[in-house]
Amino acid sequence: MLRATLKSLLARKLRLVLSGLAVLLGVMFVSGAFVLTDTLNRTFDSIFSDAYAATDVSVTAKPKVELSEFEGEQVAAPLPAATVDKIKTQAGVREAVGRVDADGARVIGSDGKVLTSMGPPRIGSNWTGTDEIMQLREGRGPVAPGEIAMNATTAELSGYRIGDRVPVLTQQPKREFTLVGVWGYTGDRASLGGVQEVAFTTPVAQELMLGEKNVFTSVTVRAADGVAPAELRDRLAPALGAGFVVKTGDELAEENAASLKEGMGFFGQILLGFAGIALFVGIFLVLNTFSIVVAQRTRELALLRALGAGRRQVINSVLVEAVVVGLIASVLGLAAGVGAGAGLGYLFSSMGGGGLDLAPVGVPPAAIISSFVVGVLVTVVAAVLPALRASRIAPVAAMQDVAIPDRPLTAITVSGAAVTAIGAAALGIGLFADAGAADLWLLFGGVLVTFIGVALLTPAISRPVVSLLGRLFSWSLPGRLGRLNSGRNPRRTAITAAALMVGIALVTGVTVVMDSAKSSLKAEAASILKAQIMISGDQNGPRPPTYDSGVVDRAAAIPGVQAAAGLYNDMVVIGGDREYVAATEDLATLGQAYGTTAVTLRADQIAVSAPKATEKGWQTGSPVTIQTSRGEERTYTVAAVFTEDTLPGSIILPSAAIKDFGITQPVLGFVRLDDGVPVSAVLPQVKALVADSPEVSATDQETFVNDQAAAFDQIITMIQILLGLAILIAVLGVVNTLALSVLERTRELGLLRAVGLGRAQTMRMITVEAVVISVFGALLGVTVGAGMGSAVARALANDGITQIVLPWERMATYLALAALVGVIAAVAPAIRAARLNVLNAIAHD
Repeated sequence: MLRATLKSLLARKLRLVLSGLAVLLGVMFVSGAFVLTDTLNRTFDSIFSDAYAATDVSVTAKPKVELSEFEGEQVAAPLPAATVDKIKTQAGVREAVGRVDADGARVIGSDGKVLTSMGPPRIGSNWTGTDEIMQLREGRGPVAPGEIAMNATTAELSGYRIGDRVPVLTQQPKREFTLVGVWGYTGDRASLGGVQEVAFTTPVAQELMLGEKNVFTSVTVRAADGVAPAELRDRLAPALGAGFVVKTGDELAEENAASLKEGMGFFGQILLGFAGIALFVGIFLVLNTFSIVVAQRTRELALLRALGAGRRQVINSVLVEAVVVGLIASVLGLAAGVGAGAGLGYLFSSMGGGGLDLAPVGVPPAAIISSFVVGVLVTVVAAVLPALRASRIAPVAAMQDVAIPDRPLTAITVSGAAVTAIGAAALGIGLFADAGAADLWLLFGGVLVTFIGVALLTPAISRPVVSLLGRLFSWSLPGRLGRLNSGRNPRRTAITAAALMVGIALVTGVTVVMDSAKSSLKAEAASILKAQIMISGDQNGPRPPTYDSGVVDRAAAIPGVQAAAGLYNDMVVIGGDREYVAATEDLATLGQAYGTTAVTLRADQIAVSAPKATEKGWQTGSPVTIQTSRGEERTYTVAAVFTEDTLPGSIILPSAAIKDFGITQPVLGFVRLDDGVPVSAVLPQVKALVADSPEVSATDQETFVNDQAAAFDQIITMIQILLGLAILIAVLGVVNTLALSVLERTRELGLLRAVGLGRAQTMRMITVEAVVISVFGALLGVTVGAGMGSAVARALANDGITQIVLPWERMATYLALAALVGVIAAVAPAIRAARLNVLNAIAHD
């Protein structure tokens, strides 16, 4: 029986390829995610190992506010110079060097634009000389206040050479320096991990990056001969006291790498999630393939039964075929995944100008194990139902020239309705009930179960819908034949269409939510934002874009300007909880620019929104103790409780607190004009004011809102790209169904050709069939996706989504693309059908 199975498999190589291709692509996605994550993890290990290679022990002050990797760049607490002197006197210390290393040194390139970063920080530091891994490539280190050096990555991206004047943005407005040196790292590396670095003299670095004199962010300590780093750490920690963090270089390397690995782990889980979707779609393709193959092998399997093969042997025969297909697809998918992981790693390293030296691509055990488990499991699971169906073939079928008759759709329709109801209930509970941590699982489970339910209902839906869609092409004989063919086997049509439905439904659902959020944002901004001119920039790194605070005062002095205000942000600790806060130079002026009335805050007063006051139990006069990123903890009094959205933010601090923020420059600006003053008369003047702050620009209100809403379009594009593989697999499903259908209907096609159907007409018939199936799948997808997206948007009403928008234009585009996909998918099967030899086809058994 095994030999017969393998011979049957090898005799039909086409079905082997078509069955395995979907599994191969899904396995590629899974293994590629593991390969990429492993490569990047080893890269980060190498980066931080090198970064702390010259550090035996590092001493830092405990940060005022501890941030996670996803909350922004950690603001280091300042270390007095006296601490460095104290460390130098401790036993076992060979050398102690005060370091200034802070994010926010943004070089303005030779083209007048700020060098961007898609992740790595832009570090401003003090020049302390070279070491084992840091090497000067050109020039020297800075020794005068007007001099800087930069790493080779920054020099390459900016286009500057030794002797050039270089504008740099820091905690202070733009200043120009002379470039006197360029350094790199061992191994011919231009940077460590793509970080852009600028080195100043120590006093200038302290002034520009920390805003204080005679302070450092850390102390790098080298141990004396014979003293181990861990031993020196244990000596320094008690000597310095509880306010300091003392760690070895190895500990810091491991800690920093682990922090980035956590972020990459989240990214890897997203990739695996989309891989799961692709494999879910692949199950439909494999299921359809084996169902068609079993139908084609009816007489062969019946003959085996007549010769004595039992039902279990027939089941095993189909499952063995599935295992073989799964194994081959797993091997090839793993190989493709290694290539995909390497390609994604290269793409990742190239973001933000490159500079990330990837570790050699490896194949972790998780990639190998998951490839074979997933590949074989998916194929076998998809083949179970066809295998059971094959086992029910009666031996008498060997003497009949018939295929397995279609069973009634009653049972599958009832099952589909029940499963859909369960999925909808899980979605409803996850969206509208408060199930705590189970909400996310209910949502994911509800979506999956709903898809399965709709797929089970699809055969009952397909016959009337496909018949209706086919009428669009029934003006010719090939069109009528294509329409009839697409509806003759509801189960086959349904499975093929369901695969396409999943990808398009997810894309449509995400589009509905994003477009609804975008529309709600625009409507809310139009109702609450009264400033006609905004000052803002696009954030493309851990630090938001900022501008010179003096711009606000100069903008307020422009004729026709009623009020101008800047907004500052910080992460603080209140009662043990981290909270985002805002501040402005004068709250009354901010209120005027924002379109509301507000009081001027004293140095010991704050204003809070009504929802935040309710959440915290505050009221006017309540004391609130706040720890900002810098400075000491301070207690404020609630001076005003304002209506939500009448002012930006939920907790607003006085101007006196700005100096203790992590970023002491404004991140947003609001300019309100006098009644009747046209924006075109003032906007050019405001643009001129921010010319020295190239990270930001001045725009009118509509442009600003559209720029903020553009982020939603980027999310949609990203989802479309990630779901592209699932849709590609669905397209392969259409090709697969048509190709196997042509083989199955060889005799029928020969008879049609014999009675006068031409080659071109045969091709049009196959094309109509493909287009109808594809459009049917897309129609199901946009319908299901629009429904689920609307439900999610409705559930997010309390989170700011107040409007539900159906993207009719995009949905029409998906339907049009589905028709195009049908045409493309039909090319190879249609050509094969047209080239059939008529006599051989008629004689085909």
